Amino acid sequence: MLVLNKEQIAHAIELMACQIINSIDSQTDIAVVGIRKKGIYVGQRLAELLSKKLGRPIDCGSTDITLYRDDIHDPEKVLQIGTTDIRFDVNDRTIILVDDVLHTGRSCRAAMDCVIEFGRPAAIRLAALIDRGNREFPIQADYIGHHLEVRPNETVAVSLEECDGTDEVRVVASN
Repeated sequence: MLVLNKEQIAHAIELMACQIINSIDSQTDIAVVGIRKKGIYVGQRLAELLSKKLGRPIDCGSTDITLYRDDIHDPEKVLQIGTTDIRFDVNDRTIILVDDVLHTGRSCRAAMDCVIEFGRPAAIRLAALIDRGNREFPIQADYIGHHLEVRPNETVAVSLEECDGTDEVRVVASN
């Protein structure tokens, strides 16, 4: 079932940018870090919007959380380790972590661990394009593009032009 189309995704990212701007003062030093894989693209879009709206460049990086996951020692998992690209100082900055879908909270917890290895941010905030609920960890998004009620037997599938050729969010039955 189609939930969001291209225009609705753009609107959701715009909403997150407005939420961020309304929650900080004009002097807050922020940077965006997208969580691999699709959070990277949402993060890049968000950083571009924030740069335009704030009238200043916003640093944007990405993190691969593979080595920080709590299931890394599962012998059934095949690890595909990507790169973490944080080329700016995180110390004393507010870091906006960006994920495409917030579900259990495990990815966000792992991403926070990764960011902290780069220094001591003033704060870490979480932005999620989609919040589908059903947390396993006590983690909540500070900025949300769209809330979804999703049953346990359903999955949220985010497609983005940068990697999938189209922008859409669908709810699909899990196998």
